[in-house]
Amino acid sequence: MAEVGKGVNAGKLASNVQKRITRAQEKVLQKLGKADETKDTAFEEEVAKFNKQLADGTKLQKDLKAYMAAVKTMHECSKRLQDCLAEMYDPEWFGKEEVDSIAEDTDLLWQDFQQKLVDSALLSMDTYLAQFPDIRARIAKRERKLVDFDSARHHFASIQKSKKKDEAKIAKPLALVEKAAPGWAQGIITAHQIAQTNLSRSQAEEELGRAQKVFEEINYDLQEELPTLWDSRVGIYVNTFQSVAGLEEKFHIDMGKLNHNLSDIMTKLEEQRLANEEAANHNLSESASDPPKSPAKSREGPPVSQPPRPASSQEVNQDNTINPLEDAVVPDINSSTHPQNEAPTVTNGSSDAELPPSVLYKVKVMHDYGATDSDELDLKAGDIVLVLPFANPDEQDEGWVMGVKESHWLQNKNLLAKGVFPENFTQKL
Repeated sequence: MAEVGKGVNAGKLASNVQKRITRAQEKVLQKLGKADETKDTAFEEEVAKFNKQLADGTKLQKDLKAYMAAVKTMHECSKRLQDCLAEMYDPEWFGKEEVDSIAEDTDLLWQDFQQKLVDSALLSMDTYLAQFPDIRARIAKRERKLVDFDSARHHFASIQKSKKKDEAKIAKPLALVEKAAPGWAQGIITAHQIAQTNLSRSQAEEELGRAQKVFEEINYDLQEELPTLWDSRVGIYVNTFQSVAGLEEKFHIDMGKLNHNLSDIMTKLEEQRLANEEAANHNLSESASDPPKSPAKSREGPPVSQPPRPASSQEVNQDNTINPLEDAVVPDINSSTHPQNEAPTVTNGSSDAELPPSVLYKVKVMHDYGATDSDELDLKAGDIVLVLPFANPDEQDEGWVMGVKESHWLQNKNLLAKGVFPENFTQKL
């Protein structure tokens, strides 16, 4: 069986090689003008349309795939952007749940858009182009069979032309044979030569018939299919672009709604921020206008404003203005304490030259303060207080200072009505 198989394959290969040689010879003869070539202008026009249709469809398929790749890239970028927003969106901000929902809906919308593009556009283009390779192969086969048909037709025509020449060649030798051979032999020779000529003619005629049949079958089918295929391009273009346009329209409408909702959330988030900022500023303004809280006092004991106790010699030296009779020395002391080029301070009509040397500085009361203990000063906004040092620094509480109202000093010229008060209710002059 192996030997037979080899023989069959070898015979088929030899036949194919012989066909190629015959076609090549026929093409050479046609180009040299020694053999006629069958021309079919109408079919050639159909083939030109086919080639253009194939090129257009291939380009459309390529561009559609590029469009799909771009949609996929946009989907990935959109998902990363939405995920970024969802991650950095604080839970207490307005619309946190809505933002997360919009991110999920946006991702699903992109996925649905991609899948529908594949189903309605890309797959239909693939199906449309799948028929072209087979038709292109049949067109090439038709070209080969046309060459075979032309070759068989030319061979049969050459047989026909050479018939008369062969009959003339046969007649001349017969004249010689008749002289050397009997009559019955001459008839056999003539019959043999005629049979050979008729056999070649019959074989050529059979080959012509077979080649013509094969060619006409292929040619007829293609003549029917190519115009139909050419007209089908309109439908595929309409369906493809209608599908893409419709899907894009719906996608952008749905995406527009999501974007509108997201924009509303961002607007309300900004309004919330501005409201919080305004409330914070309002609270700050109110806290600035309200009187501050007085610091806590930890010391105990009798108030400073109780009747004076005997002063030590050191205290007398520190405060030599307690005695009103010593007012004459005050100007000289104040003049050395305050430089001439120092800017004047607010004293409610008083003069720095009248102040005793023990005064550290003066303050202006910014908020009313009601005394809650006998050792505290009762103050009104606008009062001027002369700040004095504590006789014993250990008795001073944090945030509290010792002083006497300037009005008392101006009226009585003594510092007996001194007391403590919260420093944060005043402003240093």
